[in-house]
This record gives sequence, structure tokens and C-alpha cells, in this order.
Amino acid sequence: MKEIILIKDGEIALKGLNRRQFEDRLMKNIRGAIKDLGDFEIKSAQSTIYITPLSDSIDLDDVCDRVSRVFGIAAFSRAYVCPEKTLESVLESAPVYLAETLKNIKTFKVEAKRSDKKFPYKSPEICRETGGAILKAFPHLKVDVHNPDLVVNVEIRDFGAYVRGGAIRGAGGIPVGTGGNAAILISGGIDSPVAAYMMAKRGVRLTAIHFASPPYTSPRAEQKVVKLLKKVARYSGDMTMYTVPFTEIQETIKNKCPEELFTIIMRRLMMEISQRIAEKRDCSALITGESLGQVASQTIHAIGCTDAATTLPVFRPLIGMDKQEIIDISYKIDTFKTSIEPYEDCCTVFTPKHPRTRPVLKYVEQAQEEANFGPMIETALENLKVTFINPRED
Repeated sequence: MKEIILIKDGEIALKGLNRRQFEDRLMKNIRGAIKDLGDFEIKSAQSTIYITPLSDSIDLDDVCDRVSRVFGIAAFSRAYVCPEKTLESVLESAPVYLAETLKNIKTFKVEAKRSDKKFPYKSPEICRETGGAILKAFPHLKVDVHNPDLVVNVEIRDFGAYVRGGAIRGAGGIPVGTGGNAAILISGGIDSPVAAYMMAKRGVRLTAIHFASPPYTSPRAEQKVVKLLKKVARYSGDMTMYTVPFTEIQETIKNKCPEELFTIIMRRLMMEISQRIAEKRDCSALITGESLGQVASQTIHAIGCTDAATTLPVFRPLIGMDKQEIIDISYKIDTFKTSIEPYEDCCTVFTPKHPRTRPVLKYVEQAQEEANFGPMIETALENLKVTFINPRED
């Protein structure tokens, strides 16, 4: 039984003259996602991408699992390739291919798409004849055109005739690599992995930047971030993570800066260091997991002070979400359980008792200048740790 996967793109259809570039990127990303599962033929025609396995040993369940996380795909389905592009072949194939599903449901309907207009039967005839063949094979079934348990799809295309069940919803968005490059400031919490996922969904290729403060943060905190990024990378693709040694800087903040400004100065220095890394990686923006008003450092005034430390645009895809909305996405992408593991990141080190929610920029800049962080920033940048994130490696 020869099966293939049919893929429907989503927003790509709206890209006009640039559509081909988006399709090419999507097919490249699909190849990258499934390349270790076997050999495939991948081609695009008639607004559909065809994935054809070139070996009978390939597990299509694994392929579908990978494909389900490739951004740019609106829906996909496994489909049976009929031995011949004839109505008779369709009528023989449909009841056999879908037998396991058909025997366990009560209602169905048939939908047909005839892209090859030379095919001698029109769509209503294909539906009627296919429905009759299914009813003959499974007499317990009834046709329900409004709310069926299963929609049986028959597609007559240039390359052949295909029978499939219902489509599976894809990851949506646009292909990673079509939206430019950006650096995500990643902690071990719930928010920043979700922010990374959200921006990858808009086609952004990610570089990750993590700040570590040993001995205040343990090696397990960094390992936790790597684990989170591997989960994100199942959607975003491979990425590079830069770990910044931040201990000296944080100790200086504690010893030389006003306590109520600890957090805002820390975040400004993170932005300054991240911009330096981002520019070397050809990144055009920074990304954070901030949500307006969630904590004291995420008020409008605090965010304004933070943004003043960088000339790059800062994307905050979670800015208008409440915590439950963010948690819901973290469950969806399987990062929540890892995020709540009890290994603290540097954002929790030296937390002030009474952080200022309405900081004034000139006073923040003055305190930062008096502490003279310049040499420490250079030292941190000279001692970056680089980790390559591959979701398919343990």
C-alpha cells in the first residue's frame, strides 16, 4: 500500500509575487525536519506539497509528527495513492484504505477535488460513486453531509488519484527563515520559551542568549535551558545558544547600585550585552518574554528604561497575554514541566525587596555609569560559552 503525505500551506497563498520564495523555504525546512527518517521525494504542485517516502521501511507516523511542527503548514494528511487514475481504482481503494476508521464510526460523507479537468467524471459523480462503494462495504454506515464522523476525501490530480481521511491541523505561521534573524533572551522560566516559539512561528530564525551566575545559579539551571531550547527547536529548527557569565556584573549591581534599581539595571545590561552578540550573529532584533504588568520590571516605565539600553527593536510577543494564556501555550509546546523544575536562573539572584515600578531613566543611567560596567561587559563577551541546539540529539 503506497502512502504519501499531502501538505496544504496557509498564509503562503497570500504572498503574491514572493510566494515561490516562501514555498521553497518551506520545502527546505520540511527536508531538514525529516532528513534523518529516510529518503523522500518532496515536490510542490497545484498549491500542495507532496512528500513521497522512497522506502517501505519509513514510519509515516514519525514523519507526520515532525511535519506537524513545521511552521508554514496549515494542514496535512496521509493519503493513499490509487494504483491507477481511474474511478474504478478509487472505488476499490477507498473502502480498503479507510477500513479501520470506517468500521468504528457511524456517519461519513465524501468530498472530491478534481484538479485534473481531463478526468472523465466530475466531482459530484466521484462523490456519489465513492459513497456508494463505501456503503456497500460497510452497510452500518449512514451519510451525513452536515456533521459526519469522517470526511472521505478523493483528489484527482495531475500526478494521480488519492484517497485520504480528514486533514490534520498544522503548526500554522510562516516558514522559519523568511522573517529574518533575532536573538531571544532565554531564561529557565515559563515565558521566554513561549516567546521564542511565537516569534519562530512568524518566520524568525533564532539565536538564544542565556545569562548564568555561578555559584548563585547551578549547572542544572543551564542544562534546564538547553532542554527547553531543544523543545522549542522542534518548531524553530537548530539554533545556537550563547551563555554569558554574569556573576561579576550582578555582584557589582548589588554592591554599587541602589537596591530598588537592581532589576532594571540588570535588564539594561542584559540588553546591551545581547545587542553585541546579536549584531555579530546578523540578528536584527531582540526578543523577550515580558508581559505588561506581570512583575515590577515589566511596567511601561521599566520597559522604557530597558529599551533605552539598545538600538535594536525589541519584540515582546507575550506583551498583552495573561499568565494562563502563556501557560496554555507552554503546555502545547511541552515546555511547562521543564520550566517549573526548581533550578533558578540569574533573574532571581539579588532580587530587591521593593523594586521601583516607575524608574526615571536619567537616574538609572547615572547609577549605571557610576558603577562602571564597561570592563566587565568586555570580559563577559570574551568568555561566552557556545552550545549548538539540535532537537534530534539527546
